[in-house]
Amino acid sequence: MKTPVFLEGFSKLSKEEKIRTIAEVLSDPSFTEEAASFQHIDNQSLFDSFSENTLTNYYLPFGIAPNFIINQKIYHIPMVVEESSVVAAASSSAKFWSTRGGFRAKVVSSLKKGHVHFLWTADKVILLENFEAIKQQILAGTSPITANMQKRGGGIVSIALEDYTKKMANYYRLSFDFNTVDSMGANFINTTLESAALTLRSYVDQKIPEKSDCLEVIMSILSNYTPECIAECQVSCPVEQLDKVDGVTQAATFVHKFQKAVEIATIDPYRATTHNKGIMNGIDAVVLATGNDFRAVEAGAHAFASSDGTYRSLSSVEIKEGIFTFSLQIPLSIGTVGGLTALHPLAKRAMQILGNPTANELMMIIAAAGLANNFAAIKALVTKGIQQGHMKMHLPNILSQFNLTASQKAQATEYFKGNAVSHSAVRNFLKNELNIET
Repeated sequence: MKTPVFLEGFSKLSKEEKIRTIAEVLSDPSFTEEAASFQHIDNQSLFDSFSENTLTNYYLPFGIAPNFIINQKIYHIPMVVEESSVVAAASSSAKFWSTRGGFRAKVVSSLKKGHVHFLWTADKVILLENFEAIKQQILAGTSPITANMQKRGGGIVSIALEDYTKKMANYYRLSFDFNTVDSMGANFINTTLESAALTLRSYVDQKIPEKSDCLEVIMSILSNYTPECIAECQVSCPVEQLDKVDGVTQAATFVHKFQKAVEIATIDPYRATTHNKGIMNGIDAVVLATGNDFRAVEAGAHAFASSDGTYRSLSSVEIKEGIFTFSLQIPLSIGTVGGLTALHPLAKRAMQILGNPTANELMMIIAAAGLANNFAAIKALVTKGIQQGHMKMHLPNILSQFNLTASQKAQATEYFKGNAVSHSAVRNFLKNELNIET
């Protein structure tokens, strides 16, 4: 690969020219054929429109974790994820809890927030005296934007004036609560907020002209921190039903170690980060499969985990009167209409597989997937260890790194059914048992 040069006007090139340009950067003309091999026969123009400077597609596995019982209803949950064992872990937990009452989930609230951030250098009293009139003008001015959402039962729920001058000089914000019904609503919220900012500017210019120079609107934007858009999910059963989990641990020992593992994730941010990553394994996979914004969900979840100033576990355990209960509470700002969910063919299929759920129902499904992966990870950690199951699932990825025949892969797979899997162990097996130099 030669030293890259500055690519002037890259965005103005045709797709074919972009591919050839990157092939030249790589000093490898075969990239053009490689890029072509990942093109979709029927839907490539659609996929190209999802982003900018598109060269080709980047494939991830689309799988199913079957037989989740959530609120007494069976779901087969689509998951898009590249990490070995995530789908298997979710499926294992779904099976485990299917005979113990399944998952119980609910949506606690579904409000989303957005803000108009501004500086005000005049007396706060003037803002307070005019706030109600400003609010009414904002509601009137945004009504053409919110009309359709209101017909569906959503729209602006509340507007508040918030004083942050103790944290930043002259800083205030208008805080909006929105109900976006089955839409994730990012574009709707941002459009509404930008209109509200214009109204605020106009009101001050017209009604308080002597203070016009005292207002500076900084920005108008939704927040991906959604502590009032919360899903809860839990599983529970009598402690005795957890006897011989994975055939190795008695119920009392298992429950003790499981509870302590979650407590450690509640007090230790180092453990909490990995603990919550395990939750997000399941959540992100379903968010991706349904065409939702996993980055927004991740940001909101981790902010929520830090809401008291210390990064903590998103899940919790309770043992009461002989009943084991494992729970998850998490903010989820997602949608089932509009956006990629309505455009991507597999996102639409994912929604169909789930029975075309409402946004609230999808929030509960996603929470169940997160709790399932968290349960599977902790169960493995406190019994036989995380690597035994994970590395078994990772074995095909390791074998794919070597130029093996189908027969040789089959022999390796059979051997590692009874032996620990690692990259070095696979190399040793290939060398010593199959006489293959790697």
